[in-house]
Amino acid sequence: MEENIIELKGVSRQYDTTLAVDNIDLSIKKGEFVTFLGPSGCGKTTTLRMIAGFETPTSGQILLGGKDITSIPPYKRPINTVFQRYALFPHMNVFDNIAYGLKLKKVVNVYEDAEGRRVEKKERLSKAEIAAKVEKALKMVDLEEFEKRDVTTLSGGQQQRVAIARAIVNEPEILLLDEPLGALDLKMRKDMQLELKEMHRKLGITFIYVTHDQEEALTMSDTIVVMNDGAIQQIGTPLDIYNEPKNAFVADFIGESNIFSGTIVGERKVKFVNRVFDCVDDFPLNEKVDVVVRPEDVIVTPPGEGYIDGTITSSIFKGVHYEMAFTVGKTEVIIQDTVEHKVGETVGIKIMPEGIHIMAKEFVSNKYDGYITKHNTVCFAEGEFECDVTTLVPGSHLDEEGYLITPEGEKLDLTDRDVEVEVGLKDIEIIDNDEDGDACGSIVSIIYKGDHYQVVIRTDEEEEDFVADTEYAWNEFDRVSVKIPADKIKLKFKQTEKK
Repeated sequence: MEENIIELKGVSRQYDTTLAVDNIDLSIKKGEFVTFLGPSGCGKTTTLRMIAGFETPTSGQILLGGKDITSIPPYKRPINTVFQRYALFPHMNVFDNIAYGLKLKKVVNVYEDAEGRRVEKKERLSKAEIAAKVEKALKMVDLEEFEKRDVTTLSGGQQQRVAIARAIVNEPEILLLDEPLGALDLKMRKDMQLELKEMHRKLGITFIYVTHDQEEALTMSDTIVVMNDGAIQQIGTPLDIYNEPKNAFVADFIGESNIFSGTIVGERKVKFVNRVFDCVDDFPLNEKVDVVVRPEDVIVTPPGEGYIDGTITSSIFKGVHYEMAFTVGKTEVIIQDTVEHKVGETVGIKIMPEGIHIMAKEFVSNKYDGYITKHNTVCFAEGEFECDVTTLVPGSHLDEEGYLITPEGEKLDLTDRDVEVEVGLKDIEIIDNDEDGDACGSIVSIIYKGDHYQVVIRTDEEEEDFVADTEYAWNEFDRVSVKIPADKIKLKFKQTEKK
């Protein structure tokens, strides 16, 4: 059984009111190449910095080889970090940059005294030992004979290799890499991806890598940890993450995806795009699901020979394939094919069962804890909304003073009564200003689902989410407000309350 070198147990990191990392559990094997992948602000760099010791968890434990290192400072951890900004010393040549840490390092040497007793001494490395280690590190990053070069004369890729050599020369057990290729151009990034993978193979140590680049993660990693909103969404091999995404966020973030709302209509049969398809996933009958189809799994046929006919509405050449939009009714399907079909052309499409991946819906409706005000409105998610409080007690009505009268004639004052609130995804109207809605927030997520967008609006203070299905396109970070019709707000007394 492979040994876990790093374990995170219930690790969280809070900054004032912002929860950057939310109670994550993770085990990393010795010698593994693990990538933290996610959008900006998802918590991946904060997690890396906690492993390095630059940040201390608000709660939870970090174990190294089974020992708690949560409070141990960075310099006492057998861990080195390579940053996006190389942080090389411009006044030193390549050799001195790499040797800098070795010159400060002290090692324990064992001697025998005149009486044959064992004596331990902390000593600095000799010049010959430092030179040998630097030479070995330079060879590892393919920079032999560069030791006398001024670092300011090197290319970006060469400077990055010097930074990596400086990190590995101390022979750490773990190498942390925080978006180290971010400053390089596209071709150099691709070359360095392969070089890093080969370096990992040669060194045999644990690499923990941070990136927002999906291709980078898929190319290099043994294991990918997909993060969003400070939480781990999925852990798996690149193949698992790509072919078997656990939710719509992962499917949307990793590569190109068509995501549709569907319904299970029989054994291994799913209905989406207004047609029934065979699939390989087994879900309960009538369950609402998300359906993922990769663009390369859509097969183009002549009209009438596929499962559905539609029209090509756009076509873009992407170098190795054409990316085309196929439209049927209001639904758009993205296709990748080496053969171009012209805009306006009518074609059919087929999707084989193994090309259809079914996921349980992450959001079926919005649910909140709320309370009724003295005006018989309901407060939840940092907003106050008109509602029909008579739905709380079937057959009831409101008297002239606003009291709820039950069918038995009992008069109820609903002020401050706690309720459960449910709102459908299609029942939320998004407004492009703060003033005209009943609650305000910012858009934090947008996923296109073939014929509509699923938008997440997060409120400012309590960070409550409104998940809305809308036909309109919005931009991430747009400032908006929401409005909900009174008859679309479902209310129920909390179970602790007497009805």
